Amino acid sequence: MSTDQVIFNDWHPVAALEDVSLDKRYRCRLLGRTVSYVKTSDAVNAHWEESADGIKTIRAKEIYGLLWLSFADKPSEMFDIAEFKEPDRRIVSAGSVRVNVSGLRAIENFLDMAHFPFVHTDILGAEPLTEVGPYNVNYVETVDEIFATECKFPQPKGSATAVEPIDMQYIYRITRPYSAILYKTCPPEPHRWDALGLFIQPVDEDWCIAHTIMCYVDDVNSDQQLRHFQQTIFGQDLMILINQVPKRLPLAASRESPVRADVLATAYRRWLREKGVQYGALRD
Repeated sequence: MSTDQVIFNDWHPVAALEDVSLDKRYRCRLLGRTVSYVKTSDAVNAHWEESADGIKTIRAKEIYGLLWLSFADKPSEMFDIAEFKEPDRRIVSAGSVRVNVSGLRAIENFLDMAHFPFVHTDILGAEPLTEVGPYNVNYVETVDEIFATECKFPQPKGSATAVEPIDMQYIYRITRPYSAILYKTCPPEPHRWDALGLFIQPVDEDWCIAHTIMCYVDDVNSDQQLRHFQQTIFGQDLMILINQVPKRLPLAASRESPVRADVLATAYRRWLREKGVQYGALRD
C-alpha cells in the first residue's frame, strides 16, 4: 500500500460521472485499498473500508467529468483546467480502461510523440514523417507543474473534427504524478485548444485504470463519434502498455536510455524522483 505522502494526500479519479448511477453503492480498489462510494442527489458519500480504524469516511469531489477520492484529511489542492469552465465545450468521457501496468507508465506513454507514426499509423502519424522536432520543456514552480510547448507533428487525422491532414500543435501539461493534459489544435477554431485529460486511478503498483476525458469545441460529431475516435487511439496503445517490462516506471537515469524525443519523459521522471514518489516506480 502507498506510503508516499505526495500520493496519499492527492485526489485520485475512480469513475466517470456519467457512469455513476444515483443511490447505488460502488466498490473499487485505489492505492491497494478497498473504497466504496454512493452518489445521492445531494452529495457523494465515500469510505475507506479497511483502515486501521475500521470503515473511515473519506473525501470526494466531482470535477472535470470525474469522481475523485482522497484518503487525506487535508488533500492537496485540485489543479485548475480553465477550459472546463467554457460553456460551449463538449465534456465527454472516452471510457475507463483497466490496464496491467503502473499508472506512471501509462502517463509516460501519453507524453510520447515518437510512437505516433508506428502505433497510430494514418491517424496521428505516418511514415516517412517520423522525426519528432525540437520542443521546449519547462517546470513552473508556482504551480509545481511541467509544460512542454511548441510540440508539432504532421497528422493525417489528428482529431475527430479534422477533415484533412494537419500539422497538429500540442502542449503537454503534467499536473500530478498520475494526471496529465494534452492541449491540441482545434480544427474548427484554430485560435483555441482542445483539451484531452488522462487521469489515472492507481489500483495498485502494477495495475491502473485510465480515465480519459475530452473537453472539445465540436458541434459536428456525436458523443459516440468522439468516443470512438479516442478509444481507437487508446486501443492501439494497449499492446504497448501491457507489454512494458518492468511494469513499474524506472526512475533511475541509468535504467533506460533516453533519446532527444524523450525530453519530456526525462523531465517527468526527474520530477517524480525529486518528489520522492515510489508508488508504481522503481527507484534503484
